[in-house]
Amino acid sequence: MRALPLRLLLCLLLAMQLSPAILHAAPTPGPVLSTDQEQRADKLAHGLRCLVCQNQTLAESNAPLALDMRKLIRGQLAEGKTDAEIMRFFEDRYGDFVRYDPPFKPITWLLWVGPFALLAVGFLVLVRTLKRRTGARAPLTADERARAARFLDSGS
Repeated sequence: MRALPLRLLLCLLLAMQLSPAILHAAPTPGPVLSTDQEQRADKLAHGLRCLVCQNQTLAESNAPLALDMRKLIRGQLAEGKTDAEIMRFFEDRYGDFVRYDPPFKPITWLLWVGPFALLAVGFLVLVRTLKRRTGARAPLTADERARAARFLDSGS
């Protein structure tokens, strides 16, 4: 009778010891790629955004979705698809946001042109303000000159 609780305890300890290894098993490797295909996969993974992290590329992210997306890239490369076809696949599936360098389209023109337009507007405002300052100075009147001279002569 005493052996049963001891056996249950040992089984429970064994299960607890093995569970992290089972839960965090290494991802199944994708298809075997040539060196050229590996470089293309890495380039594509650096050009796509992790949709979970959003500030990391697929190559940098360890999110499960990023792992799945890298597997998709590798699988499509093994099928012989071009880089453009793979990028189009991800754009069709997730939209232009998935790319780290979004294409120049009517939807994204503000993203590309906006910073330069804001810089130009800021420059124009600065030039206009500086012109107003230089043009706004009127010559001193005789009373103002006398007051300035007294101020300078007094030393304070």
